Amino acid sequence: MGVLLLFNGGLMLFSSLISFLYNDGVTFEITLASFLVLSIGAILLLLGRQHEKKIQKREGYLIVTFGWLLMTITGMIPYILTDSFIDISSTFFETMSGYTATGATILSDIESLPAGILFWRSMTHWIGGMGIIVLAIAILPLLGIGGMQLFSAEAPGPNSDKLHPRITDTAKRLWIIYVSFTLAEALLLSIAGMSIFDAINHAMSTMASGGFSTKNNSLAHWNHLPWVHYIIIIFMFLAGTNFVLSYFAFTGKLNKVIKDSEFKTFFAFIFIFSLIVFSVLVSNVDLSNSSFEHPQVWGKIESSLRHSFFQVIAIVTTTGFVTADYTSWTPFLTIFFFGLMFLGGSAGSTSGGIKVVRHLLMIKGGVLELKRALHPNAIIQPRYNGRIVNQGIILNILAFFILYMISFIIGSLVFGLLGLDFKNAIGVAAATLGNVGPAIGDFGPTGNYSELPGLGKLWASFLMLIGRLELFTVLILFTPFFWKKT
Repeated sequence: MGVLLLFNGGLMLFSSLISFLYNDGVTFEITLASFLVLSIGAILLLLGRQHEKKIQKREGYLIVTFGWLLMTITGMIPYILTDSFIDISSTFFETMSGYTATGATILSDIESLPAGILFWRSMTHWIGGMGIIVLAIAILPLLGIGGMQLFSAEAPGPNSDKLHPRITDTAKRLWIIYVSFTLAEALLLSIAGMSIFDAINHAMSTMASGGFSTKNNSLAHWNHLPWVHYIIIIFMFLAGTNFVLSYFAFTGKLNKVIKDSEFKTFFAFIFIFSLIVFSVLVSNVDLSNSSFEHPQVWGKIESSLRHSFFQVIAIVTTTGFVTADYTSWTPFLTIFFFGLMFLGGSAGSTSGGIKVVRHLLMIKGGVLELKRALHPNAIIQPRYNGRIVNQGIILNILAFFILYMISFIIGSLVFGLLGLDFKNAIGVAAATLGNVGPAIGDFGPTGNYSELPGLGKLWASFLMLIGRLELFTVLILFTPFFWKKT
């Protein structure tokens, strides 16, 4: 945890450099915050230097949960010192939304914030996004969380039995890919018409599947630059894909990417859902682009197709960027996008949500149960990427799904108790638990979360945390048997 804070403080110091370059008046405050976090990290590191460097499952759960909380609490310091938010609950909400890459904001005037604070806000996304990749590929399989063992055998490093020295090698490879994607996107966005500052911020938000923007209107600010949308569509898709597959692609193992069951399902979902949205938009909603030679025909088709793919990918990958108020298109699409909030991207990606691999195996399991109804004596086992899936993993996935839906229901009930109506309560619960960001109703694409009561912001922050850390990681800490010595 001391190392985590050193990492946090170091990147905070980088944000103070941006503040200095833009002369935004808060360089001292961000620098002070950085040194405070670095000092706390150094103290923790020194306190733990004599302890045995061995991590068992119990310590793993504690490090992941309390590490995320500690990063969030220390990440609030730049906001507090610069008076960026009105109260502590709002500050905690925004910071948790950053580290969990949810992208929900309480800000109504984002553009009024100093450049250094905007950069730090995006940086919290980037830190959390990288953290969740390493967590999903290197740590969760070792803890036996939620069926993540499925791809651990394919990962370029750890196995699912014990902590392995090659976890370090895995993390290094993932870092290289993550940084490379971020730099590539920032370069392309700047070429497409964004300023360097906006391009870097949006690249960090995209690769983390976050959704924080530097503009009040999010990506709708650049609706006049279609190429900006197309570039972000591509990188949202890459961020929502298992990063292990990106590693395979870079090492020339394209066959593994093409044959991966989850990747094929993920691609099919996005393509089919986007075409559904497109068919509704092109026939019912006018999104024509006057820059086209024939705006009445080609402008409407291009704009409808672009907005369809953009919003479907943004919701499925839980990035949460918006190019338009999709809740105003048609009632059908409002319900449709609400349903997409429960899908999620690929396992081993920066996306939140339930994840495609879980949906895929639940569908396969359901089909097999229908077959067993006809052939009760047949031995039928589900397969994933050509391998038989252990029954324990199937049960783990079903338990995760049930727990996820229970968390959504309880989350909605609590928001109801806090005064939200039905539409707002279920929208906020789904958007925060799934780390999507924009919800429906008053908290939709054109709104923000400033109207949530203080307790509502804290409850939403809790939902963001458990959703991001795969439920079991956090909720197991609330069980009495976790704290019993065996």
